Amino acid sequence: LSEHPQTISLIVSLLEPGHAAEVLSSLPEKLKADVAMRIATSERIPESALEELNEVLKGQLDIGKGKGKKLGGTRMIAEILNHCDRTTEHKVLGDIEEKDEILADSIRQFMFVFDDIANVDDRGIQMMLKEVNTEKLSLALKTASESLKEKIFKNMSQRAAQILKEEIQVKGPVRVSEVEKAQQDIVKIARKLEAEGKIILAGRGDEDIVA
Repeated sequence: LSEHPQTISLIVSLLEPGHAAEVLSSLPEKLKADVAMRIATSERIPESALEELNEVLKGQLDIGKGKGKKLGGTRMIAEILNHCDRTTEHKVLGDIEEKDEILADSIRQFMFVFDDIANVDDRGIQMMLKEVNTEKLSLALKTASESLKEKIFKNMSQRAAQILKEEIQVKGPVRVSEVEKAQQDIVKIARKLEAEGKIILAGRGDEDIVA
């Protein structure tokens, strides 16, 4: 590729996540993390930059939708990486982490959120529950959807599920920050188990899964 990484990052930012992931995955290894970091840290794109980009592309891409909008940020690159294969995702995040650990952590926080646990299979849920105490789980489920609660309850013994339900019901008002902290702790456990190859965090990209 002859284009500057900044130009490439602008182009990728204008694409739908699925297409953006294809472009990012096809880049040379040395460019992937550079482009991803530029997307993650980009701010509102000035019209002059978009006009220059349009000139480079000779009108091949409609850049009008980018005018006056913030194209980029950690949430955007996280969504793009969610559509990438695991190898690309891990390599890009690893390279970013070497340069900016805080930025890498910020991206990871958007890549798998607490509500996504509903997509984990029953075996994975059961393995996660072995790592979480009832106090933390009841706090995390305080604002969870009913469907997620039921997913958790059905993967516990009847007695354990009843105890958890009662603890959620009797728990008084709590700070939102405390709930979010408990949820984030559980998400970290999920990521750890995935890194160890013990569970699969479903719904991230289109990677084929075999039994």
